[in-house]
Amino acid sequence: MKRYKQLFNKLKNNKQGAFLPFIVLGDPTPEISLKIIDTLILAGADALELGIPFSDPLADGPIIQNSNFRALNAGNTVIQCFEMISKIRHKYFQLPIGLLIYANLVFSRGIENFYINCSKLGVDSILIADLPIEESKPFRETALYHGIDQIFICPPNPSDDLLYKIATQSYGYIYLLSRTGVTGIEKPANLTPKIVIDKLHSYKSSPLIQGFGIYDDNQVKQIIASGIDGIIVGSALIKIIEDYFNTIDIMLREIKIMATKFKSASIKFC
Repeated sequence: MKRYKQLFNKLKNNKQGAFLPFIVLGDPTPEISLKIIDTLILAGADALELGIPFSDPLADGPIIQNSNFRALNAGNTVIQCFEMISKIRHKYFQLPIGLLIYANLVFSRGIENFYINCSKLGVDSILIADLPIEESKPFRETALYHGIDQIFICPPNPSDDLLYKIATQSYGYIYLLSRTGVTGIEKPANLTPKIVIDKLHSYKSSPLIQGFGIYDDNQVKQIIASGIDGIIVGSALIKIIEDYFNTIDIMLREIKIMATKFKSASIKFC
């Protein structure tokens, strides 16, 4: 059974939503990045969403853009990120690991070659932020062949046709956007309309995970209570890296506090 399926079955039985933190690998350094991941997992992260540093992250707001730039300025490369993923997989064999990246990172290495490398590393899913589902066939077919879940983003107000495509072609989970625009905590998350949740469920979709603009535990409680299976939090956590760049112990402590709150808020009927 795939790791995502095992995870969501376990969480459902335990009446919990999933907490998926997002960080950019190598920010601020590879060594500290791995310590941040250890901290997140110890604080209750159910799976990881990892970014590979990219010079033009158009879907991201300034907090995550700066995270990419810090990682690039520190000299991180795709190969170094793959080495970090290998260490994470070796240490946490059952933990689902997903990549949330941009298409040029895949194209530059070749679709087949990129997915082969990810499969060998034990990557469970790939979400390409700037890949429209209408142009995704080569990626989907390659992902399927190599046993990787290709994940797609569902916008706040999708057409029925787009909803159906996402429900039937996104595996592992579906990333629900809380709002339009770019990532960040400047604008708060909105609840996903019930009609969107109900239609996705009627199509027997993969679990629903909501992201964009999530920065406190009250939001998480409302999202989980609305019927969503989990949350992705990136900017709120990465802001801590930015704020405590030069005081690593405090950075890790603050990340642990925030992550623990998010995971606690995801528990249903408490």
